[in-house]
Order: sequence, then C-alpha cells, then structure tokens
Amino acid sequence: ILTYLDGVVKVEETELKPRVGFLYPVHTHNISIFINATGERDSGQYMCTVNVVDDDTSTGKNVGVINLTVLVPPASPTCQLHGDPSVGANVTLSCSSKKGKPPPGYHWQRTAPTPQVFFPPAQDQTKGTLKLTNLSLDMSGLYICMAKNQAGLTECSIVLEV
Repeated sequence: ILTYLDGVVKVEETELKPRVGFLYPVHTHNISIFINATGERDSGQYMCTVNVVDDDTSTGKNVGVINLTVLVPPASPTCQLHGDPSVGANVTLSCSSKKGKPPPGYHWQRTAPTPQVFFPPAQDQTKGTLKLTNLSLDMSGLYICMAKNQAGLTECSIVLEV
C-alpha cells in the first residue's frame, strides 16, 4: 500500500490511499506508518519489507508481519420480552447487538424498584438472555441489558410488568 524507493513515496490506489502514510520522515530509519479513520474493513495482515541496495546480509530478515484487528464498539442493542408476563409463568428477556468486534458480552440487571444482578444459568452472557421463572408481582421493574466489549459499552432497557 505504501512504498519508498529512490527518495519517492508512493501510495497505491486503494481505499487506504487518502488515509495512510509514513509516520516519520523515511531518512530517520523509522518506517512506522499511520492509518487514519480506521474502520473494521482495515483489519487484516500487513507486511513490511525492507530492501537495502547492495546489502546481501539482510536476506530473509527483511520482512515483518503484523495482524491488525480494528475493534468496533457494540451497536445499540435491542431488548425484547418473550412469553406471557403473568404470575407463575416463565419469560425470557433477550438483548442483542447487530454489530461489535469482538462480539459483545451481555449483562442484565434490574434497577427498580429493587436493584438485582443475575448470574448463570438464569443469565446467558453470550446469547444475551435472562430467564425469569415462576414470575411474581415483586419481579416487576426496569431491567437493563449492557452490551460490552473492549471497544465500548451500550445498553437498552425493558419494563417488565407482571
């Protein structure tokens, strides 16, 4: 995507062209590059090759490879209620985010009227579900789902009225 040859910097015709360049002047011998406005599509393997004219000692030692993973915060999740929220019944609350890299983990909690946190097996942090069994009136309240990965956190909520 980027070359320096005979004192001339050339950027290949790719979608990276307006967003990539050498971080320092090449004569400093630091050939680090920058990529501006990164997006998920920039994830991949990048290879650096250095060839010094008339230097045979660097053969096989002139290639560096790095894998770049661009993290993407979770998109705002959608909270849904599945089942009939009547006394004695079972319901499942679900939470899912259409985007996120790595895939987000999900955590449910009830905030009102009484704060409560949930653990497996009632809560599945991978699927984003919370199973509430044998509903009672005091299980009514505001339930919040947080979708979280290394790039960020977002949430949705649902009111359960038993």
